[in-house]
Amino acid sequence: MLTMIKKLQNFLFGEPVRSTIPARVRQEIEARQGESERLISWVQFVLIVLFGVLWLLSQRVNMNATEFQVVPLALSAYFVFTVTRLLLSYRMSLPHWLLTLSVFMDVALLMLMIWSFHIQYEQPPSFYLKAPTIMYVFIFIAMRALRFEPRYIMIAGMTSIVGWLVLVGWVIYSEPGNPMITRDYIAYMTSNSILIGAEIDKMVSIFLVTAVLCIAVIRSRRAFFRAAIEQSAAQDLSRFVSKEVAERITSADRQIQAGDGESRVASIIFTDIEGFSSVSENMTAQELAKTLNDYFGTMGEIIDQFGGVITLFEGDLMLITFNAVQDDPDHAQNAVQTALAIEKAARTQMFNGVMLKTRCGINTGEITVGAVGAQNRLVFTVHGDSVNIAARLEQLNKEYGTYIMMGEATHLAVDTDYPCEFICETQVKGRAQAVKVYAPTINS
Repeated sequence: MLTMIKKLQNFLFGEPVRSTIPARVRQEIEARQGESERLISWVQFVLIVLFGVLWLLSQRVNMNATEFQVVPLALSAYFVFTVTRLLLSYRMSLPHWLLTLSVFMDVALLMLMIWSFHIQYEQPPSFYLKAPTIMYVFIFIAMRALRFEPRYIMIAGMTSIVGWLVLVGWVIYSEPGNPMITRDYIAYMTSNSILIGAEIDKMVSIFLVTAVLCIAVIRSRRAFFRAAIEQSAAQDLSRFVSKEVAERITSADRQIQAGDGESRVASIIFTDIEGFSSVSENMTAQELAKTLNDYFGTMGEIIDQFGGVITLFEGDLMLITFNAVQDDPDHAQNAVQTALAIEKAARTQMFNGVMLKTRCGINTGEITVGAVGAQNRLVFTVHGDSVNIAARLEQLNKEYGTYIMMGEATHLAVDTDYPCEFICETQVKGRAQAVKVYAPTINS
């Protein structure tokens, strides 16, 4: 039984949102609710102005100028309330009691205007039940959907039904000696008689519109919550991986699986800090973290400047890609520019009082971009022979006392822009053909 009820709830309202919503997500949702409340306030303001104009333009039969008139007084009071509420919505988060009071005020004003029609036009009370002004009740109910909180829709709908019941009751009991009820539809349409079935139809319509809007808002609210949580998760994810990788993961048409990937021609940089083990052993954990944060912060700005994507952090090592995650037709040139800028920054700047000279290995070639790992624990990375060569070139700097080395493909792509010196041919593990190695000329 409980299972069937749960299935029915999920069918009507959608899948529930997890109970533990992060505080920052709740704050974001509350900010959106505040924006919605200001929009509702403006809608109310427009409506009260519209009501005022319609009342001024409406015909009033034989009304004494000195006679007490309830409608202009009610409109004036509601105008003051609406303007006050509008101003408050820009200064604070409106409390629930004020929001609820606002709903009651909306419905009360509408019902008061409808009730006044029989006085304004000197007709029996049943006259006002046929006024088309009742249709405005659906506007008052619908605008509560802007806040994405179904309780205010329910309050508006139920208050409207109670208000209409009061109006119908007033008609029935205002003139006990003159029964106004009829079962003749023609008499209902051509006289001041009332048809109970017609009034029930109006209240049923109000109830059904309220119920449908509540269901729609609950479904939308849950979808909105899930979207807000996913957006927050994507923002958090972009702090642990590059924003480009995060966007690729979150915008995928289907859930990424282990082994998913594509082949691309790209440029890769491996970086490593010279003598980092010796530097780090003389630091506390806090000092080391501060030093690396300063270092990676500076290098990250350089990498972003040239369109690189940091695909991997591992200790003091970085794997940077160009044209792997996002399109970059000048990936080889940008990779070399990045390496030169990194080398210069590492050579001329201090990071938490420490100089961290950096070695770079650059290579251009075909790689595979995608996810590797187990189904429940994936890593988005790049791999392939060209990646291995870039790693080997970074290490080869130690043997030749250089700080930047590049493979032949990279050299050929940038030779006209960046003068390079042939260093050697080296054998890479698992590769039969030797790799020609070049080093760019570095200006002091």
